[in-house]
Amino acid sequence: MDDDARAQQGSRRILLITRNLPPLRGGMERLNRHLALELARDAAVSIVGPTGCGATLPGLDVSEVAPKPLWRFFLGALRYAVVTARRDRPDVVIAGSGLMAPFAWCAARCAKARFVVYVHGLDLIADHWMYRWFWLPFLRRADQCIANSHNTARLANSIGIPAARTTIVHPGVDIPEVQTRNDRFRDQFKLGNAPLLLSVGRLIARKGLLEFVERALPRIVRAFPETCLIVVGDEAPDLLKSEDARLGKRIRTRAEELEVSRNLRFIGPQDDATLAEAYLAADVHVFPVRDVPGDVEGFGMVAIEAAAHGLPTIGFAVGGVPDAVEEGVSGYLVPPDDYEQLADRIIERLRHRDDEALRLAARAFSLRFTWEIFGSRMRECLTTGHTSAE
Repeated sequence: MDDDARAQQGSRRILLITRNLPPLRGGMERLNRHLALELARDAAVSIVGPTGCGATLPGLDVSEVAPKPLWRFFLGALRYAVVTARRDRPDVVIAGSGLMAPFAWCAARCAKARFVVYVHGLDLIADHWMYRWFWLPFLRRADQCIANSHNTARLANSIGIPAARTTIVHPGVDIPEVQTRNDRFRDQFKLGNAPLLLSVGRLIARKGLLEFVERALPRIVRAFPETCLIVVGDEAPDLLKSEDARLGKRIRTRAEELEVSRNLRFIGPQDDATLAEAYLAADVHVFPVRDVPGDVEGFGMVAIEAAAHGLPTIGFAVGGVPDAVEEGVSGYLVPPDDYEQLADRIIERLRHRDDEALRLAARAFSLRFTWEIFGSRMRECLTTGHTSAE
């Protein structure tokens, strides 16, 4: 990036190092992209990221590294991070997750810059011995740790990152234009006017879908026999743990045994337009997240995305989910593993599925999480070390 470009963007220089950027897909990828773009409003931002990410970050100085195999990305990220740090002399070096902490620390040392890490939850509790032995000490060396939720901040403190150096900045969400509910999604999947429950996300044990089908769905179906649980998402083989293996098949088998298979539809991953239609068509977003050893729901961005489309969430108060759902405003949370109360909350909502008040309140709640607000808080955090919204 030339001097004229830097002068236009401001005197502050920032280096962001992350493997989580588009074209890879996921919540962390969207977050890091918006982080880069928001910081670039008033700073010269350089990026070390995965191959192809530059196409989604127009105007920014990007060094790309093949994301697989992981060890090769580590070597490439370290090389580019050090080269960029020596060339640009950034004021701040940010690790986009705990996984990038060692490389961000090295770059910060080269440039005599502040070392900041944005943590998501799992990157604090990963139980691999090598990660805990090598990576966690670098996290503890961060001049500032920015957490995506109060629960993630508590996890950061539990591994030795001082509370005085920990700040909370919630992720943002894309807010769609106001849309009225319509039948396009129901017509596409031939769902008629059945009460619709929606589950969105990868099929992993933490999401709790198997237990929900076993322990809550039969009770809901007894109250509303035509209820249909729509599952958007699929298994991700390269990320699976043993308890995640073939989870979709296990859920289908259990549904058949419990005679609720007709009330369950897996429709796989969908594009953004179809997902938006699903949010508009559904009556409840179900979020039965579980406490799973070695895994954690860092924030629960899908609950904010549902709220942005006016869809209330009902789920368990687990991990960072309470930061993403306001009781009685954008949905309801019940104590972990209380499937009877969870089912009853959903049944009560289905009895009033035509009441628009909760949908309007949910959308209003989501406006607290725009990417512009996220960017403003991140800039404030990097300038002062804290935000006024903690």
